[in-house]
Amino acid sequence: MTLWEELKARGLIAQVTNEEEISKMVNEGKATFYIGFDPTADSLHVGHFMALCLMKRLQMGGNRPIALLGGGTGMIGDPSGRTDMRQMMTKETIQHNIDCFKKQMERFIDFSDGKALMVNNADWLMSLNYVELLREVGAHFSVNRMLTAECYKQRMERGLSFLEFNYMIMQSYDFYMLFQKYGCNMQFGGDDQWSNMLGGTELIRRKLGKDAHAMTITLLLNSEGKKMGKTQSGAVWLDPAKTSPFDFYQYWRNVDDADVLKCIKLLTFLPIEEIQKMESWEGSQLNQAKEILAYELTKLVHGEEEANKAQEGARALFSGGANTANMPTTELTAEDLTVGEIDVITLLVKTGLVPTRSEGRRAIEGGGVYVDGDRITDIKQTVAADALQGDGVILKRGKKKFNRVFVK
Repeated sequence: MTLWEELKARGLIAQVTNEEEISKMVNEGKATFYIGFDPTADSLHVGHFMALCLMKRLQMGGNRPIALLGGGTGMIGDPSGRTDMRQMMTKETIQHNIDCFKKQMERFIDFSDGKALMVNNADWLMSLNYVELLREVGAHFSVNRMLTAECYKQRMERGLSFLEFNYMIMQSYDFYMLFQKYGCNMQFGGDDQWSNMLGGTELIRRKLGKDAHAMTITLLLNSEGKKMGKTQSGAVWLDPAKTSPFDFYQYWRNVDDADVLKCIKLLTFLPIEEIQKMESWEGSQLNQAKEILAYELTKLVHGEEEANKAQEGARALFSGGANTANMPTTELTAEDLTVGEIDVITLLVKTGLVPTRSEGRRAIEGGGVYVDGDRITDIKQTVAADALQGDGVILKRGKKKFNRVFVK
């Protein structure tokens, strides 16, 4: 099976400009391709995961990835998939986020000896002359055609700013620059980026008279058509300080039955032949598939040791075991206590089991909160300082969210 055939068998490919040319370059290891990452937060998240996995797969096949960090485009904000305008970020925030992205990307991509590049589009976008850009680039874009793009359609109802309207031109200019500077002949991205990517191939054709290619990858959606990677408390991050390895493992362990095999195909590096044998699995076998998915992805993001800890901790908890060594923990200080105690709602917020106090009250009123196995029914319930000494207490929300809380 060729690399391209494997990408298709895994369901990764959504749209391509020229399948014959793209598949030939990919299979022969001759693709120099880029994927853009706008630094909108200080960590990558599950939404970036498929792009990173694709870059890794293609690099393993001899192709050369370029990770384009959006120090320039991040100043504007991508309107794709948005119903409102993104919050404007300062240069300092963008640079901090870029530094965080770099460290995380190195877990997936080998940047040694020119095998991959990491570049920042601020290097060329921030020095552009506006009048020159209008003359050299703006003349090649049809406003009528731009307004038919899906990324703009979604924003037209609520109002599309001129700032955001320029995003397609900036992304297209990125491809144009990468083509000239690094021989980048291909752009990959999420399926919601198709219009922006076509803008780049067209600009290269018009300005340079040469062909460049684009391919979109399947968006990571669940069986209901909603983007995966969101929880009640927010995004599932790749940074262990924002989403612990245990919580990361638990997110994938708890995916719906209808989504588990699709996720294994799209995101893991298990042999496709092995995955195809799982397609007949049902019942309890799907729980085994979920464990495989959770373990493989946690190992990929956080390493084998953390994946083993997360798996052991989850198995101990859900088999009724008392081993809390690998459970997520929250360490309190004496200052967190009031008159030698702390209320359960505050504990829920501090452990991240709920995002707000009002959500904590609703969880207690719904009968879904436990302390050391005892259901909490009073929203004013407190836990004494003595109970938080030593191993502390196990706080539980619902069936699958746990946290050990203690005072050192």
